[in-house]
Amino acid sequence: MNRQLIRSYILLVAVAILLFTVPVAFTLTKQLRDDTELSVMREANTMALLLGNGDPISCKALAEVAEAYGVKTPGDVQVTPTGACAPDLPAPGPGAALTRAVRENEPTTDWGSDFIWGRYLTVTVPAQGEAAVRIVYSTSDMTRRLWTIWGFRAGLAVLVLGAAAAVGAYAAGRITAPLRALNDMASRFSDGDLTARSPVTGPPETQTLARTLNQGAERLDTLVAAQRIFVADASHQLRTPLTALRLSLDNIADGVDDEFVREDVEQATAEVVRMSRLVNGLLVLARAEAKVTAAEPLSLKDIVAERLTVWRPAADERGVTIALRGSGVDGRPSVLASPGHLDQVLDNVLSNALEVSPDGGRITVRLESGAGDVVMSVADEGPGMSDAEKSRAFDRFWRGQGLTGRSGSGLGLAVVKQLVTDDGGTVSLEDAPGGGLCVRFTLRAAQRTG
Repeated sequence: MNRQLIRSYILLVAVAILLFTVPVAFTLTKQLRDDTELSVMREANTMALLLGNGDPISCKALAEVAEAYGVKTPGDVQVTPTGACAPDLPAPGPGAALTRAVRENEPTTDWGSDFIWGRYLTVTVPAQGEAAVRIVYSTSDMTRRLWTIWGFRAGLAVLVLGAAAAVGAYAAGRITAPLRALNDMASRFSDGDLTARSPVTGPPETQTLARTLNQGAERLDTLVAAQRIFVADASHQLRTPLTALRLSLDNIADGVDDEFVREDVEQATAEVVRMSRLVNGLLVLARAEAKVTAAEPLSLKDIVAERLTVWRPAADERGVTIALRGSGVDGRPSVLASPGHLDQVLDNVLSNALEVSPDGGRITVRLESGAGDVVMSVADEGPGMSDAEKSRAFDRFWRGQGLTGRSGSGLGLAVVKQLVTDDGGTVSLEDAPGGGLCVRFTLRAAQRTG
């Protein structure tokens, strides 16, 4: 917007210069041409009168005037000699102009070019006795004056345009400053900083918009805070009775000898465990949807290396190899994400990959750095998913048919998608090379600063 405003200012000033300065320059150029032509014509007429008188005094005066004119001006005088006056001056060459002056008694003017003028101005005027006087006037001085006229105005136009650009930049900065403040507030808000507010400055329209956005942000911050309090309270209120219920069932199971009663108690305990897992998943999803933290530049390689260190012992128990590959491994790609989000995403994806991987299989984590994003993928050698299963994999409470994946809550991938989407990234499921499933993440790359 700043560039567009500056271009508008420069364009308006350029149009003003074109409309006012250029016509003045053309007027001055025409005036210079007319004044020069009038002056040369006047001198030629004077010399023609002296030539036409024919007496010795006038003839001598003509020679002296012609000599003085050649010294004082860039013009050369040429005279047709007559019987009464033959000054020591060059005679004009034959041509249509001389013929018109001698026979038709008409003066002629030849600038040598239709475009402004040529190298010489040639003026031929008739004199009495079928004679003529011709002045060949060099236009070199006129050309220098012409360049002075146009050069001065061109330089002045450049200075005026530069001043217009400077004034336009200042004015555009003042105009767009409130909009930049609003954009900064919106960017921080979209990254999860719910405390971001915009200063109420600028014209009345911008001030009204800033107040409206600040009020909306305040209400949203209040609602998110209320949701966060609800999640914390629900976590405490739901986990405590479930834990107490499980302990009670364990005590009952230890105190009865009836196999049928013990079987019923174990079945109830399994349902309590499943309910606890479901409650934990719902609370995790609720926290993810709350999005109460702002995105920060984080080292993806460090986070991945830390989580792989945690999961390798569990993989080693089944002979599963976890490998880190890709061009991003050699560098240190930095991504924009909320603290803790990527840890939880990797835990869920690695847990699923390890659960469906066969003994002795391989899990490959790959990092690839792009221009504006970083791609992370986790590929396993499990049974994979059909297209129909991939389309439903991110639905809540949906559970895939993995090797041992029937006991999950069906919220793992839903949480993963929520966390990645909140940080401005995307997640998709693809077929892994050689079989299996590949979970592909596209994350925002953090801007490098000096």
